[in-house]
Amino acid sequence: MTRPCVLVFAGLDPSGGAGLSADLQAIAGQGVHALTVCTALTVQDNDRVFGVQPVAAELVLRQARALADKIAISAVKIGIAGSAANAEAIAGFITWLRQRCAGETPVVLDPVLASGHGDLLSRDDAALALAPLLPLTTVLTPNGPEARTLSDATRPEAQAQALRARGCRHVFITGGHGDDEEVINRWYGPGAPREWRWPRLDGAFHGSGCTLASALAAQLALGLPTAVALEQAQHYVFHALRDAYAIAPGQRIPLR
Repeated sequence: MTRPCVLVFAGLDPSGGAGLSADLQAIAGQGVHALTVCTALTVQDNDRVFGVQPVAAELVLRQARALADKIAISAVKIGIAGSAANAEAIAGFITWLRQRCAGETPVVLDPVLASGHGDLLSRDDAALALAPLLPLTTVLTPNGPEARTLSDATRPEAQAQALRARGCRHVFITGGHGDDEEVINRWYGPGAPREWRWPRLDGAFHGSGCTLASALAAQLALGLPTAVALEQAQHYVFHALRDAYAIAPGQRIPLR
């Protein structure tokens, strides 16, 4: 039996709560296999990021090409690129991959600009570094603060409109950073907007955005329509957060 594969570009989190570890677990949780390309080494625990060392763009490309030369890639998930040079290299790789496959390989971009405490996750301006990736993105999954930073707009509708104008086919704005009793996730695509409402869970979680984007990429790799993939990924994340566990004081780890 073979499984579809998601190619992941993300950083290594030594705490195992976010980044490549979270991506691998969430993708495996959908019955899909993760191919993990490391874009940056980080110094962090389950709460704070103390340092980021980008992997050289050439080495990022070598990792991806070695995998793509042998293994069929059904979707791509991008977390932190680590540097503007890496973002450019990843954009070039995706263009090459789609040309070679003669198809629209789905790309899910989690535009991680900073940790939950505001610690930076790129050597360069993270928002500016994402520019070459946005036109290649099938689904962009920003949280509220990320959507505001990337769009310079305050209302979700205006944020989505600005980001879709930059080339993103679908924009899925998550509401986990609010303080209402419900988490409202909003999807903006070629059709009418749609929203989902979820009970807000107590506490904070490490790697929730990684979990959502990776689960979504895996669902798309299985060939599901975007609406169904979004629905399934959200159900998976809600249960992972509901059953999250602690490894130390601070943010809990989703049970992926």
